[in-house]
Amino acid sequence: MQFQIPQFIEVEDKIFGPLTFKQFIYLAGALGSAFIAWRLFPLYIAIFVIMGVGGLGAALALFEWNGRPFILGLEYGFYYLINTKLYLWSHERKQKKAREALKENKKVAEVYVPRLSDSKLHDLAWSLDIKEKVGQVGIRDFSAPGMQLQPRATTDALAAVHTAKEAVVR
Repeated sequence: MQFQIPQFIEVEDKIFGPLTFKQFIYLAGALGSAFIAWRLFPLYIAIFVIMGVGGLGAALALFEWNGRPFILGLEYGFYYLINTKLYLWSHERKQKKAREALKENKKVAEVYVPRLSDSKLHDLAWSLDIKEKVGQVGIRDFSAPGMQLQPRATTDALAAVHTAKEAVVR
């Protein structure tokens, strides 16, 4: 025997036309409060009270903020206002972190050897810096069986470094 599994259990039933029971209660409460304000206060004060109560009732019934009901936003805002807040600021801790980061940056900045996983722009910048600093340098001839170091001409020493292996060999 097969049983049907209930679906859409999080969707509230529409009882009063396009409104759920909760939406109807919010709007009915706003309407009742507006009627009491109209009968209780003079008209020039009642208009502002009716607009405020009607707007709040409409927001509670129809407005969703970030996919959640507006009543939850009001609740979280209320709790934020009444709960105590603890603000901590530790100047020493921030200075220690800054000093450690500065030491690490100095260590990293001293020697940089490009790796294959780094960005090509950084490798290109590194190779351009090397052009200025390179003097008479030799390269290995990888086609030879002994891979011996062969001297380059002075104009060839200023050629760009194309790979990380070539940079290490130079």
